[in-house]
Amino acid sequence: MRGAALILTIIALAAPAPAQVEEPADYRMDHYREPVPATLSGGTVVGPEKAHELWQTGTVAFVDVLPRPPKPANLPKGAIWREKPRLSIPGAIWLPNVGYGGLADVNHAYFRAGLEKVTGGDTGHPVLFFCLEDCWMSWNAAKRALEYGYTQVYWLPEGTDGWTFFDFPVEEVTPEPGGQ
Repeated sequence: MRGAALILTIIALAAPAPAQVEEPADYRMDHYREPVPATLSGGTVVGPEKAHELWQTGTVAFVDVLPRPPKPANLPKGAIWREKPRLSIPGAIWLPNVGYGGLADVNHAYFRAGLEKVTGGDTGHPVLFFCLEDCWMSWNAAKRALEYGYTQVYWLPEGTDGWTFFDFPVEEVTPEPGGQ
């Protein structure tokens, strides 16, 4: 058994370490589906198990920021296009397209209105942001909420991918009305 442990140690040492991503000073503006940092200045980073604990309390607002796919421009006239259903954390509000690095005023207003809805306008109410694994949209949205003055901001970098890995429940959600 000692030899096997030594071989495993050698293999572990030879394996490349996962790339460390530095937390940027500003928003991520492109390449949103790439490795994300392990930190969020001013916020609390949680894994799926801690997120599930927070969800079970019923006291944290969950905000899904997965972007909404655009309707393909090259569809034949009269073709029916159906969006893929979004399976999300039960009780979450879906605010698509608020995680981009740059937002138009209308998207800022939509994001603020959605946050106000789920927090009752209380910037001290805990809010957890998520999207998919390795998606900067949720990091950007959490950072933006901190800049809006929210003080209890959680970020789940693994998003619904990590959530479903633990076989936690999901439900189909529809986007909050009023978004672009």
